[in-house]
Amino acid sequence: MKNIRPYLMFVFVLLATTLSSCELVGDIFEAGMWTAVIIIVLIVLLIGWLFRKLRR
Repeated sequence: MKNIRPYLMFVFVLLATTLSSCELVGDIFEAGMWTAVIIIVLIVLLIGWLFRKLRR
């Protein structure tokens, strides 16, 4: 029982790094989602602008 302390520290460090990396991956995907939304809106606006120019 006396030698369990190093293992607990190892488990704590492992969990801390694992959980933070999952959060990081989630943030990256969220940033990618917003980037995709902005790009799609810009493409739709560009297509609308081109159609207006072609109708005149």
